[in-house]
Amino acid sequence: MDKPKIIVVGASHGGHQSVLELLHRYPDADITMFEAGDFVSFMSCGMELFLENQVTDVNDVRNFRPADLIKRGAHVLNNHEVTAINADVKSVTVRDTKNGTTQDYPYDKLILSSGVRPNSLPVPGNDLKNVFLMRGYDWATNIKAKLEDPAVKHVTIIGAGYIGIEAAEASRKAGKQVTLLDMIDRPLGTYLDPEMTDILAKKLTDKGVELKLGVKIEAFTGDEAVSAVKTDAGDVKTDLVIQAAGIKPATEWLKGTVNLDKRGFINTDPYLRTNLPDVYAIGDATLVYSIPAQQKVPIALATVARREARYLAENIFAENPARPFKGVVGSSALSVFDYHFAASGLNTFTAKRADVNVHTAFYTDSLRPDYVPEANGNPQVCVNLVFDPQTHRLLGGAVLSTYDVTAQGNVLALAVQQQLSLEDLAEADFFFQPGFDRQWSLLNLAAQHALGEPRF
Repeated sequence: MDKPKIIVVGASHGGHQSVLELLHRYPDADITMFEAGDFVSFMSCGMELFLENQVTDVNDVRNFRPADLIKRGAHVLNNHEVTAINADVKSVTVRDTKNGTTQDYPYDKLILSSGVRPNSLPVPGNDLKNVFLMRGYDWATNIKAKLEDPAVKHVTIIGAGYIGIEAAEASRKAGKQVTLLDMIDRPLGTYLDPEMTDILAKKLTDKGVELKLGVKIEAFTGDEAVSAVKTDAGDVKTDLVIQAAGIKPATEWLKGTVNLDKRGFINTDPYLRTNLPDVYAIGDATLVYSIPAQQKVPIALATVARREARYLAENIFAENPARPFKGVVGSSALSVFDYHFAASGLNTFTAKRADVNVHTAFYTDSLRPDYVPEANGNPQVCVNLVFDPQTHRLLGGAVLSTYDVTAQGNVLALAVQQQLSLEDLAEADFFFQPGFDRQWSLLNLAAQHALGEPRF
């Protein structure tokens, strides 16, 4: 029997993990990965570290080097764009972006990990010079050059999500004047509830980031290069615009072949199969089952794609897999100057979007016993818990402090994944040592507070 041919489209987190898993499980398979870009597997989530000179080299900010997989037996072809799926003959059409030639490659199994693209605002002037996007190797090097250019004095960032906040912090640390614009009314408003975003908004302002929120971007203006951003609340003069206003699935090439939803996300069944035989899809271009929301939602995280890839490799040759993909919680973390936070599961914004009824409880306290002064390492910490008002089942939460308590986000993620209740968390058996925490752990206390118990 010939070696089974498996093609993976996209050298993203999902594509990388797929090839790793397939090489391990099926050493006799013929595995080929296609990547449309030149630089393979740039980690955009590491861009802020690169911009702040905290990495060894820009060429190291990647998931893997092609040679890592090639030496294990895979084929990795960059500058090769998959342009069509020929499902009737089980092949893909691939264009060599260097010389423009095309070739068909047969497959027995096909994994789509095509990922997403950053949104470029559809407004006049978005083609002006110095209007940048915040994703990928080329944009990272372009932004870096501008942050090192003394002629660039003012940077305007559009989008107050994770990427926009990272761009704002890197720009301020580079000595630039920074204005942060968004149509929502608070920074990180889709990730955190107001009690925490209020804290972070003040921190951003204190660090010199000018916030202009709840505004509509109408145009970028200038001659050849951008000189201002026109909004419904007035113009913002600028030397550089960094757009961080969301993402969209990179699935235009699949229209009419693979079933997509109205937003362009690839439709998959509970086993990550598309409508085409032997064609699967994972990663940011798909919707994923959310354990707390109990429905499929967009969760663009590397952790999600890698878990999907692991499941898929395990079941790719099973005609009837023993179990569906069980879903994810969706967890992430970020530093905002002196603050660090981690969030898992639902918040009030995502719960409302998913039409899930939730209650929340916000708790703040010192990290360690009161007899330890703040100056000796006893900062304030904040916890937000999101739960079902009827069952008290935990649906999400977040932690925030100037001390790095982000590991507590993993505890929350596990609690949500295992469908623990407030009562479970209130009495969970965590360690106590006054050099680290309180007699009741931070999450114990937050759950007890949510249950209306007296403050310890």
